[in-house]
Amino acid sequence: MRTGAVAIVPMQRRHVRSVMAIETVVYPHPWTSTLFLSELAMPSSRVYLVARAGRIVVGYAGIMWAPDEAHVTTIAVDPEWRRRHVATRLLLRLAQEAIDRNFAALTLEVRVSAEGARDLYRRFGFAPEGARKDYYSHPTEDAIVMWARDVNTPAYTELLAGLARRVESAESR
Repeated sequence: MRTGAVAIVPMQRRHVRSVMAIETVVYPHPWTSTLFLSELAMPSSRVYLVARAGRIVVGYAGIMWAPDEAHVTTIAVDPEWRRRHVATRLLLRLAQEAIDRNFAALTLEVRVSAEGARDLYRRFGFAPEGARKDYYSHPTEDAIVMWARDVNTPAYTELLAGLARRVESAESR
């Protein structure tokens, strides 16, 4: 199936079962369905999205609004759908949601060993600014705290536009 068939839509309660199927495969210490449902119950401070190929959920992501920044809480893609720009599409939407709400900075934590994720975040202008010792469990691992600052500027808007053009170009091949 072409990746162009992937649609990014708001996560609904009905998606949680499919999200959990990915969550339990991707993360050694997965969130629970109850946690996802509690996040969905806070729409004024959270946005959760799913990536769908037809009716199949192939990825998801979330962001929460803090007083001074937008914090990416989760992002995951079904392993069979990796390297098809699904995570890029999800992060493009999350970044735009933050910009639309007048946030100037995005932040997240990522496992030290998650090179692919760190590369994705670097393309979005995230840079490491700190670490959290033993932040992750199963296995215990440090987190790198990454920030993308000045996301409310024309330069960042152009960065996002360039990333979107690359996705569109790759899909048209």
